[in-house]
Amino acid sequence: MKKIVIFFLIAFLAVAVTLPVFSNGGQEGGVIKIGVAGAHSGDLASYGIPSIKAAELVVADWNAKGGVLGKKIELVVEDDQCKPEIATNTAAKLVGEKVVAVIGHICSGATKAALGIYKDAKIITISPSATNPPLTQSGEYPNFYRTIAPDDAQARLEVDFATGTLGFKKLAILHDKGDYGKGLAEFAKAMVESDGKAEVVLYEGITVGAVDYSAVINKINNSGAQAVIFGGYHPEASKLVSQMKKKGMTTVFISDDGVKDDTFIKVAGEYAEGVYATGPKDTSTNPMTQAANKAHQEKYGEDPGAFFLNAYAATTAILNAIQKAGTTDYDAVSKALKSNYVETTLGNISFDAKGDAIGVGFSVFQVQNGKYVELK
Repeated sequence: MKKIVIFFLIAFLAVAVTLPVFSNGGQEGGVIKIGVAGAHSGDLASYGIPSIKAAELVVADWNAKGGVLGKKIELVVEDDQCKPEIATNTAAKLVGEKVVAVIGHICSGATKAALGIYKDAKIITISPSATNPPLTQSGEYPNFYRTIAPDDAQARLEVDFATGTLGFKKLAILHDKGDYGKGLAEFAKAMVESDGKAEVVLYEGITVGAVDYSAVINKINNSGAQAVIFGGYHPEASKLVSQMKKKGMTTVFISDDGVKDDTFIKVAGEYAEGVYATGPKDTSTNPMTQAANKAHQEKYGEDPGAFFLNAYAATTAILNAIQKAGTTDYDAVSKALKSNYVETTLGNISFDAKGDAIGVGFSVFQVQNGKYVELK
């Protein structure tokens, strides 16, 4: 009888040793998984693809130095096309892959759609570009962080620039009806009205994807607006600007970080000249930024795209927090994000109690000679 028991005990131990060991939190086989979610195809891919490249560069650097917590880091990349209806499926896939954190999403609407899924799974999400204020300020998503200032700060800068620096008294405010664009426009409208320095002579939403915006352009022209503040992305902005200038209008165009992208200049061409857009502050003198840009050039043969530095900072921040926490546990990593500063491509940053980055902000840029130039 003893021989039989010993035989089965040995057989059981032999099988147990050969089986892979799994643990929760994306650490299967000694690998820590980080998701990267955003628009990787479609009209807004120029905003999402730079985040993949940023995460790849950061992870390659960390893995070359031994990874995090002695484990290799693996990226799991999922495309949401910046569409909320796709973003929920994207989030479900990343949860299924047992990622411990997500870099993304890119657009505010898609981010909002996915956040509840990550929240239920206790997955930290750090966006390089989702600026809609309620994502942090509502308190609904304690798992959400961002390495970019929110839209109320961006709208404040745009309004101050239009009414203060440029001295305009009549403004048209347009938006694309989305969470991001409309949210920014609503802030801008409220600020103009509260300040009392200028008048909102037109406030209107436009149809995303339309070919002809002549109806709203005629309204702008008839309103006497000296400038347009537009909340939205580059596909619509390029059409608006081009069609306005083709009509001979000299109305100044001021927009946001959804337009502060080289793709806007490429699409709008000569009509992009003179356009203003707010975007993350220039950190090109930061040694870490210079190293990241150089690494991007060497690996991909081109300059980084929109939000590359913000995504690089987000990836750096989450890996640093995991290392500081000594675990991938959600609560421990969350505490580390909010209690430690880390050197990044955006400077020395941390996160406040709401998840907003401390130490980042916006600047006004203008298209000059085919390039965006930061205005000091």
